[in-house]
Amino acid sequence: MAKDFSYEAVMSRRPEIMKASVGIDYSLFEQDGIGFDYERMMKETGYTLAEMQEIQGQTGVGNTPLFEMHNLTALARKYAPKGKGARIFIKDEAGNPSGSFKARRAANAVYHAKKLGYKGVIAATSGNYGAAVASQAAMHGLKCIIVQECYDSHYVGQPEIIEKARKCEAYGAEVVQTSVGPELFYIFLKLLEETGYFNASLYTPFGIAGVETLGYEIAMQFREREGKDPDVVVCTNAGGGNLTGTARGLIKAGAVETQVVAASVDLTGLHMASDTDFNRKSFTTGHTGFGMPFATNPDRSDVPRSAARSLRYMDRYVLVNQGEVFYMTEALAQLQGLERGPAGNTALAAAFALAQEMDENQIILVQETEYTGAGKHIQAQLTFARENGIDIFFGNPEDEVKGKNIILPEHPSMMKARDVDMNKLRASYIKNIAAKAEDKVLLEEDIIFLVQETKSTEEFVLAEVKSLGYQVR
Repeated sequence: MAKDFSYEAVMSRRPEIMKASVGIDYSLFEQDGIGFDYERMMKETGYTLAEMQEIQGQTGVGNTPLFEMHNLTALARKYAPKGKGARIFIKDEAGNPSGSFKARRAANAVYHAKKLGYKGVIAATSGNYGAAVASQAAMHGLKCIIVQECYDSHYVGQPEIIEKARKCEAYGAEVVQTSVGPELFYIFLKLLEETGYFNASLYTPFGIAGVETLGYEIAMQFREREGKDPDVVVCTNAGGGNLTGTARGLIKAGAVETQVVAASVDLTGLHMASDTDFNRKSFTTGHTGFGMPFATNPDRSDVPRSAARSLRYMDRYVLVNQGEVFYMTEALAQLQGLERGPAGNTALAAAFALAQEMDENQIILVQETEYTGAGKHIQAQLTFARENGIDIFFGNPEDEVKGKNIILPEHPSMMKARDVDMNKLRASYIKNIAAKAEDKVLLEEDIIFLVQETKSTEEFVLAEVKSLGYQVR
């Protein structure tokens, strides 16, 4: 009898498909109540730092350079109060084989797939990670399929997404393009089941552990160069793996005093699964459409328990506007002679504003850059925005209306980093996770888990769960 591949049937088989395609029995880590043993999961299914460095080194991943942004620092100091204006650095991850930090995640995932005997790998991603997986698969001689959420119902795709698809294909991957919405995950599961390939998910322990080498390198390079750790590390935040892995690597290096700041493009009001909103944004990652929901509900990913848990490590969360990121992209190219893609420039736009709050003798680091190409250039993105009815002009970025206009700053002094209320994020996470409790009763172990997950205090968690009507026993 032929297997039923209807949407309902495939989605009902999700648990067994995931277990077969990842090689992890996530039930081993589950605890009584709502929590799970995160550190056990990372330890038992990940690799040691030394092992990850060796794996990545075999394919030329890692050991990327630090650059000091002298000219951007000078510009920031021009508008900062006297004595303020931290030194701005970037970690140039565009030097990795596929052009982004995601080569670190892919190197571990693809290595692990080959170690387990899989013949191919599949990843669901709009781009940079897909290119990284395809690149690593080519090096290891594995087949590769990338499932890409690409276009709206009129078959119109954003230039950056199309550019990433070409890059995946250049490495020999088969790219399966879908429309926005639930189709992506259904096709992804169906392909995993049909092919028996490895799920090279962004959110597995070995994928996140691969980014730990980035955080570790940062600490080691700064100690050698400056004799100290950076004061602030700014991470572009989407699904949370970038920040999680970097922060864990910093901790493993002993850089526990370094503040970890998340930065996202503010796309508040645009729904990422909306057919009409899909092409009314100019950023395909690093925005609030991913950053907020994944911070407050990380297990919405394509594995039962996501290893990317940004609230565990985030000290501060700031937002920048689309026009500010475009402005900073040009500033980086024209003042520093570095042309890089949009994701890292999100963190750079935030760092430019945050540097002006800090003392001159302090250091702020943007921990990743990415490659750029035809569809990633700001000209392509802005042209596409105009074609979709978005007004583009110079003015005050505070007046930007998402999905209506893109406002480039009239003056660099208008660049801002707007704080997100961290306690609201924590409260939202607690509400989402506590909803899994039976009969509105939480265990003491659940409270400990929530404290760890939200990087908060027992008092804060207890106050939140009690306000929601939960009992603790």
